[in-house]
Amino acid sequence: METKHTDEAPAPSIKKMGGALAGLLQGHLELVGIEFQEERARVFKLFLLASIGLTLGLLILVGLSAAIVIAFWDSNPIAAILVLCALYAVALAVCMSRAIRLAKESASPFQATVEELARNRERLLP
Repeated sequence: METKHTDEAPAPSIKKMGGALAGLLQGHLELVGIEFQEERARVFKLFLLASIGLTLGLLILVGLSAAIVIAFWDSNPIAAILVLCALYAVALAVCMSRAIRLAKESASPFQATVEELARNRERLLP
C-alpha cells in the first residue's frame, strides 16, 4: 500500500491560527481605539470644566481679597495682604499634594485592553 505524504495538512492549521491571530489583533486594536476616544473625550470635558472652575474661583478670590484689603485699609492693609497670601499658599500646597496623589493613584487608561490581552494569553498558553 502506498502512503501518501502531503505537506498540505499543516497549511490549514497554520491558516486558521493566522486568521484567529489576525482576529484577536483586530479586536484588540478596535478596543484600544474605542478606549482612546473615550479617554480623549473625558479628558477634554475635565479640562474644560476645570478651566471654567478655575477662572470663576480666581474671580471670587480676587473679589474677596479686594474686599478684605479694603476693610482693613485704614488699620493695616499690608498685614491683611500678607495673611491672604499665606492662606493662598497653604491652599495651593494642599491642592498640589492632592493632585499629585490623584495622578499617581489613577488607573491605566487602557486597562480593559491589558486585561483582555492577559485573558487571551491564558487561553492560548497551556
